[in-house]
Amino acid sequence: MAKECAICGKKSGMVGKLVKLRGKYNPTGKKRKYPNLQWTRLPSGKRVLACTKCIKRLAKTK
Repeated sequence: MAKECAICGKKSGMVGKLVKLRGKYNPTGKKRKYPNLQWTRLPSGKRVLACTKCIKRLAKTK
């Protein structure tokens, strides 16, 4: 199962945070962030994994 929105195609991404320690930036590890995917039904009746932003957008069009 791919961790990707079936409607908009939103996928995971790498994020990194710079932490300043005593005037210098401390090297910190990168972390993978995943979109908030939920199972939902499309108006056609098909069940898909969609991100919450797309679910909100679908609710407005109904």
